[in-house]
Amino acid sequence: MASLLTDDDWNLLLTDAHTHHGWTDRPVERATLEKLYQLLRMAPTAMNCQPLRVVFVQSAEAKARLRPSLEAGNVDKTMAAPVTAIVACDTQFYAHMDRLAPHIAGIGARMAAMPEAGRDSLIRNNATLQTGYLILTARGLGLDCGPMGGFDRAKVDAEFFADGRYKSLLLVNLGYGDPSKLRPRAPRLDFDEACRVE
Repeated sequence: MASLLTDDDWNLLLTDAHTHHGWTDRPVERATLEKLYQLLRMAPTAMNCQPLRVVFVQSAEAKARLRPSLEAGNVDKTMAAPVTAIVACDTQFYAHMDRLAPHIAGIGARMAAMPEAGRDSLIRNNATLQTGYLILTARGLGLDCGPMGGFDRAKVDAEFFADGRYKSLLLVNLGYGDPSKLRPRAPRLDFDEACRVE
């Protein structure tokens, strides 16, 4: 099957991509982070709800605030990363829905009135989807990524989202990885082990 992307493109996005644990000293420019968001926001979400919110932790002061929430095995690599993205979801995403989905009359009020469980599922599913877009977009911009879940979400939320509106989902270290710190590629499941066609 023909691909619109070249093998080099696929290698950059997926085939050669690793979770990075070691980083070079090369900084990540603010313009790169802005470009990252400008691109990832264009990818689809349900009803264009866009619940993802990101805090790019870059300064030494912000890293010091993040540090107490990290599991021990994630401290050194996170402190060394040029940027750590706190990926969160906006529990009041519906406040923007009338602007984001003008083709659906009254959608903001309808989303606000949804049962909380259904709304939370919508928020988390779509913010998680957007997290995948963030990682692929970062790789497309030449950044390496180190996503991780080993942190205390309650501590992160209290420190960075004190009003309770945003809820953290994942941390993603971003920067220019040190290839000498990579582990060998781990195996992947084959198609027949993971998929079926009916």
